[in-house]
Amino acid sequence: MSTPTAPPPPRPSGVREVIGYNWPLYAAGIGATAAGLALAPHLPRIPAALARTGALTATALLAGSTAASWWVYDRSALHSLDWLGDLLPDGPGDHLVIATGLDETSRTLSEQHPRTRQQIVDLYDPALTTEGSIRRARRRVPPRPGTLPGRPSRLPVATASQHTVFAVFAAHELRLAPDREALFAEITRTLRPGGTLVLVEHLRDGPNTAAFGPGAWHFMPRREWLRLARGAGLHAVAETKIATLVTAFTFRRSSA
Repeated sequence: MSTPTAPPPPRPSGVREVIGYNWPLYAAGIGATAAGLALAPHLPRIPAALARTGALTATALLAGSTAASWWVYDRSALHSLDWLGDLLPDGPGDHLVIATGLDETSRTLSEQHPRTRQQIVDLYDPALTTEGSIRRARRRVPPRPGTLPGRPSRLPVATASQHTVFAVFAAHELRLAPDREALFAEITRTLRPGGTLVLVEHLRDGPNTAAFGPGAWHFMPRREWLRLARGAGLHAVAETKIATLVTAFTFRRSSA
């Protein structure tokens, strides 16, 4: 009698999953396009022009954000972590992965660095992470076995125990500045002297605004991440772009 095999893990999120996580926004955009085109023939000339312009704008935003998601999540090296070697040439060592409802980093790290010690902390809290997209993503990709629950002000990790902390698309889900500040202070506490935070985020900048339109306001500006790092006693070491629209920062704790 054969032993049942565990189902394979879900593939990393691509454009198909992004649409699924954010389907209400896509539905609203499609609805706005359809309504504008349907109403335009029945309106006076100027309102009709405005309705058609609105429909075209909604279509352009949907098409642009979908194309950008495909480029970042399906076509780039984001999920393979091929970019990480330049930031951590000696590898991550003992490391902590911080998630806020969706962890698609820890599995790849553990497969690529099987001899390192890995801990995972999930900060998901419906009261803090209010986006419906996170709830839908979490249902598709549940936390890995051994993941510990945490809070921004308390990571269940020993002080000065980590060579590296990874926060990949996690910190921006904390919408209140005090929660982000508390998280960065906790990250510094868990890092060993000379340890590194790898922070990966979309930024609220020109390229992301062009790609995602108003959706880019869900992201934080670069200055906010630099402010948080400075306030927590971390200094910037490097930053690199992934598929133009994603920035990977490395911040280091003083070795003293």
